[in-house]
Amino acid sequence: MRSTENMKDLKNMENTEGLKKVENFEIERKFLINRLPENLDKYPFHLIVQGYLSTDPVVRVRRSDDEYYLTYKGKGFLSREEYNLPLTKESFEHLAAKADGNIISKKRYLIPIEGTLLTIELDVFDKPFAPLVLAEVEFKTEAEALDFVPPEWFGEDVTHDTEYHNSTMSQKCIP
Repeated sequence: MRSTENMKDLKNMENTEGLKKVENFEIERKFLINRLPENLDKYPFHLIVQGYLSTDPVVRVRRSDDEYYLTYKGKGFLSREEYNLPLTKESFEHLAAKADGNIISKKRYLIPIEGTLLTIELDVFDKPFAPLVLAEVEFKTEAEALDFVPPEWFGEDVTHDTEYHNSTMSQKCIP
């Protein structure tokens, strides 16, 4: 049996073939939207449905178009651990039926940021959360995230506000 210390070492170790380090961190900032960008319908999108089996730790099941995932997210705001595991449609449906709280449904537009390799993930929520619209941008490093200057159509930065975590929203009482 490995000790916790050995497991930490394993997470940060690079294998002998020079493949990526075994680190799974999501680094992102999240914003409210002042107004939708022009020509929104020209951008590709995904239809997403997700439910939460747990909110502490976050364990989510998600359907994105015809792909299905089980996701674990660690604690954090700007950056946190994230692991995505593929599911079959049947497994997703079985687990989604066990989700606590609200099932969240949204349309996610993928909008490239001109002159960068970054993409805005613009989430337009369905009922009961409509007309909420949030934008997320993922980064390779925390420094890149902190240096990011959002487009003028972005509103308040809600990265550190748990009210806008989907896991928190899933637990809200909706009349």
